[in-house]
Amino acid sequence: MLFGAPLRSTAIAHERMRKLVALPVLSADALSSVAYGPEAMLAVLVLAGAAGLRYTVPIAVTIVFLMLAVGVSYRQTIRAYPHGGGSYIVATANLGRVPGLAAAAGLMTDYILTVAVSIASGMAAVTSAIPSLQPDIVPIGIVVIAALLAGNLRGVRQAGALFAAPTYAFVIAVLVLVAAGLSDAAGRGFHPTATPQLTATESVSLLLVLRAFASGSTAMTGIEAISNAVPVFQPTEWRNARTTLGWMVGLLVALFAGTIALVHLDGIVPSANETVLSQLAHRTFGSGFLYVFTQAATAAILLLAANTAYNDFPRVLYLLARDHQAPRIFLRLGDRLAFSNGIILLSVAAAAIYAAFGGKTGPLIPLYAVGVFLAFTLSQTGMVVHWWRLRDRHWRKSLAFNATGALLSAIVFITAGITKFTEGAWFAVLTVGLFILVTTRIRHHYDTVRAAVALHPHAVEVPSHTITPPGPGTGPPRATWPEAPSEAQAEAESEETPEEIHPLSIVPIATLDQAGMRALAYAASLQQPVLALHISSSADEAQRFREYWNLWGDHLPLKIVLSPYRAIVAPLVNYIESLHHQRPDLTLTVILPEIVVRHWRHRLLHNRLAARLRRALRPLPKVVVTTVPFHV
Repeated sequence: MLFGAPLRSTAIAHERMRKLVALPVLSADALSSVAYGPEAMLAVLVLAGAAGLRYTVPIAVTIVFLMLAVGVSYRQTIRAYPHGGGSYIVATANLGRVPGLAAAAGLMTDYILTVAVSIASGMAAVTSAIPSLQPDIVPIGIVVIAALLAGNLRGVRQAGALFAAPTYAFVIAVLVLVAAGLSDAAGRGFHPTATPQLTATESVSLLLVLRAFASGSTAMTGIEAISNAVPVFQPTEWRNARTTLGWMVGLLVALFAGTIALVHLDGIVPSANETVLSQLAHRTFGSGFLYVFTQAATAAILLLAANTAYNDFPRVLYLLARDHQAPRIFLRLGDRLAFSNGIILLSVAAAAIYAAFGGKTGPLIPLYAVGVFLAFTLSQTGMVVHWWRLRDRHWRKSLAFNATGALLSAIVFITAGITKFTEGAWFAVLTVGLFILVTTRIRHHYDTVRAAVALHPHAVEVPSHTITPPGPGTGPPRATWPEAPSEAQAEAESEETPEEIHPLSIVPIATLDQAGMRALAYAASLQQPVLALHISSSADEAQRFREYWNLWGDHLPLKIVLSPYRAIVAPLVNYIESLHHQRPDLTLTVILPEIVVRHWRHRLLHNRLAARLRRALRPLPKVVVTTVPFHV
């Protein structure tokens, strides 16, 4: 009832998104940043009083130029990497493994903070309208994260349909606000309203302007989301992704520029009790329906903008796991064709950070900018190298676009890292360093295991003198088996002598490696019938494994069970149980290959399938479960 029925692997084509759904789902993060990006910039400039606020428009114009440059740069990225070209892929392919890991660290930090910042900003919008909820912002925010978790575990398409309406409502609300505000300003000849009397606590300096620029640039967070998620679009994927990215950048520039224009014309300054957007809506709409609609739409998109991270964070984890730089559990698609383990990890990490910072947006912003623009810088630099190497048609123009994006992103990254280092940016830098260290160690461990279990020309061959289990098409006729006793006798588990036991060894095998070969050799050495059992999630995978098996020599009978829902334990247990019901006189010995590692921390990197199967098979009568350890 909560997550929906499991989906077959073949249903993944129907889980892709149309442009009208992908736009709100993948743009919510970027568009919602209009609610806090301008305010973050103003919060720095107001420290210098009216003199500082004079730099609002020039800094905003620079940020708009940065948005356009980075947006066009990512359109080039989608063209060069039509199957998905996020910062991790681009940086790894063109700059090397360590820069790729740094880009992944920046992206994952960005996505975790996207959830925390979006929820915190959403709660700020709610408490601006309903101040009595201020003491409860942390528990309410945790409940919202739980709702996002449940929605995304239902699958990408379902989450998209659920979270599309708030994004469109926010876009409409802000466009109406900007239009109404500019209309009012036109009535007074676009003369700016004087700002309230301000007390300057800092002087205007280059450092102050750079800090404001770095803070305001957080309005660009989420621009890379579409290039990361090209595979979720309906065909033609890359073309639809480029079109959607163009729409997103256009809307982002319009909303950001319009908001800054109203702030400048209405003389709005940040307030501790009310957000800038709420002040603008109050000034333009009063306290009527349109104000309530604007605040409700703002709160909704901010609370649900985190959904962008739920699309991309698990995908980056999947790519890392595919490259043996993250635990393999993040490779698995869940029942609803979503990367469930990555979604759960994102929810837990974001909830912990949100609670640790008390649901406040301000302290989280310094952490935000560093990771975002580190990923931007490495991605765009990687694209510069890509075009320099490729030198195809129009490569100079493409290189110029990406070089501009890389330069501007690097300026913001360095500025944010220096000016906000003591405010919390040090934590983001430390996180990136630790991430690179951990993923490098994970890769080293997987490389060690892969070298240990890899087959070599002298791999042991098991004897071929075996018997197959009964059943149509699986081997010799039933007459080769001992006569089956009555069902009551078979189920009694009353064997007292070796002659009364009729054994059959079953070896579940996932891949042909040394661990699997050792388990097969051990089973065959018992001089009793052996059956190898493989679970495949698709017919193509089953055919591929059958070819590997024939290449090995087809020494033992093999049974392949298709599992269209990608489960492993349940189909295996069901097969063994059905075999027991078919021949209750047989004693089934399930022999499981198991990789045993030296250190406890390495156990987290393996799926522990043998232990799960042992627990699942223990209740079945006349089933013996044993493991053949392979020490690494």
